[in-house]
Amino acid sequence: MPMNPDAAVSSLQRTSVAAFDVDKTLTTKDCVVPFLREVAGWRWYLGLLSRSVPLTIAVVRRDRDKVKNLVTQAALRGRSATHVEIVAQRFAERVFPAWLRSDTVDRLHWHKAQGHRVVLVSASYRLYLVHLAAQLGCTAVLATECEMTPDGLLTGSLLGENCRGVEKERRLRHYFATEGLTAVNLFAYGDSRGDDHMLAMADHPVRIDHLPVTVAPEMSMQ
Repeated sequence: MPMNPDAAVSSLQRTSVAAFDVDKTLTTKDCVVPFLREVAGWRWYLGLLSRSVPLTIAVVRRDRDKVKNLVTQAALRGRSATHVEIVAQRFAERVFPAWLRSDTVDRLHWHKAQGHRVVLVSASYRLYLVHLAAQLGCTAVLATECEMTPDGLLTGSLLGENCRGVEKERRLRHYFATEGLTAVNLFAYGDSRGDDHMLAMADHPVRIDHLPVTVAPEMSMQ
């Protein structure tokens, strides 16, 4: 349900937050596979081959979270966090300018101009999204995180849940709580079923498709 069912609290009295999905919302394509391929190169395919049985089972069962765990393990397990960080920054600087969707990025900039908090909420990896967020001037990044050992090696496992579906709503509510935001006027942008919970909780949900969005929302700001 929307964040603020009590109509007595006007949007002017609330903190406005704009939550953006990334893949195919702010970008024109998915970023997860290209990033994993860039980190691991041809060795990624060897890792996938060694996990072919559980990967096939997960695909048949349409278990997206299990698939995400397996492909992440295949690319990142045992890799130096320092090396992956270098690749992540390079990936963000090289790929995101070319893959950004201009209309939704313009909407993001509109929210910033209004003084709204802008938060990325994505199943993509935080490893590179922190660099995208810095480029766009976002307030926070809520994304899929990767586990690492105390000596700086990635385990290949996800740290916490894959940030999609109900996890997006949970992360947003936790962010509001930790920031002390008790009255929020939430704008949310997403393109897929993985964004449904985030869109359902928003005061102003926007389903992104192939049609361009306007620079400013076509709605009353009351």
